[in-house]
Amino acid sequence: MSDPKHPDMIRWIWKSYMRAYRLPLIAAVFLMLLEGLALGGLSYMIKPMFDVAFSSGSTSSIIGVALGVAGIFVVRAFAAFGHRILMVHVGQRVAARLQSDMVAHMLTLDSSFFRENSPGTLMERVRGDAQAIANIWEVVLAAVARDVVSLLALLGVALSIDWLWVVVAVAAAPILTIPMGILQKRVRRTTTDSRASAAQISTRLDEIFHGINSIKLSGTERHEQGRVDREIDQFARTHLQSQANQGGIVAMVDIIAAIGFFGVLVYGGIQINAGVKTVGEFMSFFTAMALVFDPLRNLGKVSGAWQAALASLERIRRVFDERPSILSPAKPAALPGSATKAKIELRDVSFSYGDTPVLRGASFTAEAGKTTALVGASGAGKSTVFNLLSRLADAKSGKVLIGGADVTTLPLDQLRGLFSVVSQEALLFDETLRDNILMGRTDVGEKKLAHALEAAHVADFLPRMEHGLDTQAGPRGSNLSGGQRQRVAIARAVLRDAPVLLLDEATSALDAKSEKLVQEALDRLSKDRTTLVIAHRLATVRDADKIVVMDQGQVVDQGTHDELLARGGIYAQLYKLQFQDGSGRQSPQRASRSSQKGLKASATQTEPARWSLKRLFFRKQF
Repeated sequence: MSDPKHPDMIRWIWKSYMRAYRLPLIAAVFLMLLEGLALGGLSYMIKPMFDVAFSSGSTSSIIGVALGVAGIFVVRAFAAFGHRILMVHVGQRVAARLQSDMVAHMLTLDSSFFRENSPGTLMERVRGDAQAIANIWEVVLAAVARDVVSLLALLGVALSIDWLWVVVAVAAAPILTIPMGILQKRVRRTTTDSRASAAQISTRLDEIFHGINSIKLSGTERHEQGRVDREIDQFARTHLQSQANQGGIVAMVDIIAAIGFFGVLVYGGIQINAGVKTVGEFMSFFTAMALVFDPLRNLGKVSGAWQAALASLERIRRVFDERPSILSPAKPAALPGSATKAKIELRDVSFSYGDTPVLRGASFTAEAGKTTALVGASGAGKSTVFNLLSRLADAKSGKVLIGGADVTTLPLDQLRGLFSVVSQEALLFDETLRDNILMGRTDVGEKKLAHALEAAHVADFLPRMEHGLDTQAGPRGSNLSGGQRQRVAIARAVLRDAPVLLLDEATSALDAKSEKLVQEALDRLSKDRTTLVIAHRLATVRDADKIVVMDQGQVVDQGTHDELLARGGIYAQLYKLQFQDGSGRQSPQRASRSSQKGLKASATQTEPARWSLKRLFFRKQF
């Protein structure tokens, strides 16, 4: 608690989450006080039990003392049960609100935050740290209310019998304050390390379960198992260190108790033998001091647990302290004209990821209602253009314009509402097909939904699904084929009905039959829309109104398919490479006069050429 940030964090968690439950907390504290006082009452009843009830031989005295002791236990039982239920209720409510707020806040942060923090780390923040914070309050309040009151009541009983005995019992306590302080600091440090190791385990498991097929096909099960084992071993070591340090704090209390009881038994025994004290007084004192060390041990435990909770609280606050840099402008502008007639422009745009330049003075125009294709090697900056258009990132210099308006001047929600995106990896959730298509929308009627299913060719495979639209897509759409996932994503885009369509390698991972169906759906979707296409298969973009050729972050050429072939250059080289077969090369002029169907057939039949291209452009650079 020496860190000046701790009081601020405690005030923050109280005002933001705990204060709303102050009435059940007050009730819980009252019940804890009752439980704490019960121990003092129990130790007090020992003296009359020995000195009055047992020595007098009176049955009524024995019954009276017995009823008193039984009553104390009944009160303690109901008080303990009541505050336990109340604190679990408050703790889980606080955990739920804290987790919900953390997720809501994370969703506002820039994409760079999620590149810098692994999924396992973020899941551990939301689940592990939030739950640790919620659970600590029962321990803390029990220590403050029940254990402190118990300690005071028991010490009061002990002091009423003999203050010198109390001094003897606790004489060793000051000696161990420094070692306990050291252990508290170590608890916090080792708990932080333990949380980090738990996050790494979550990250490794997420990678394994997501890439299980690749692992099996590459035969790397042992390698992956080894990686997980190392993370688990690391977590076990750090967690053991944290628990050992917390246990050390409790052990210190027991050492104090051992020294204290030794002194009291020797000193008190001598006084009893001398007739200075009675057996009842000694038993009452002994009981009180024996019970004193129970709340002391609990306070020792809460000291370690509180240090562990502070580590989680610091991690949570660091998440809430993160702020997005990409925000809607304070005074947003409006598109000067209709979004459906707004052309897209990049003017001398530069952008870097850290120290790595991605775009270097890129400029081009995509006319409204037409299709513009971006082609080039991996790392040329094509996908970054999409990110800048939708403001998943902001340009370092230059301007990105839609309809003549700088994208940074438009309201963020309205800007992103202009786009429908279909990418190479269709993002599906472990929900029904209906839920994956509607994405929470409640304004879509059955007729409109049926049109989207038909336009995206989802209706073609839907009858084979056991539960139709209510079939579960599975984790990341694992119950569907690649082509089916893409068609579900296209149906989602059809319903979105945005004026600008962004297609990012939407057919690159599909077989010929699935590609044909998906391409037909995309052709329908892109009609009369401003469409930007990223594609490595040049056959899918040869009919684009404009093809923009990018290389190393710059626009090096642009024009129609025929114009680019006629000029030669990078596009012509890529085209020749892609459409050569094992026995020779097809001339670019002849290929230019081929039909779209013929080109697609050629692309699917010349496997050596396709694999050569994939070796060059396999990894997509953002």
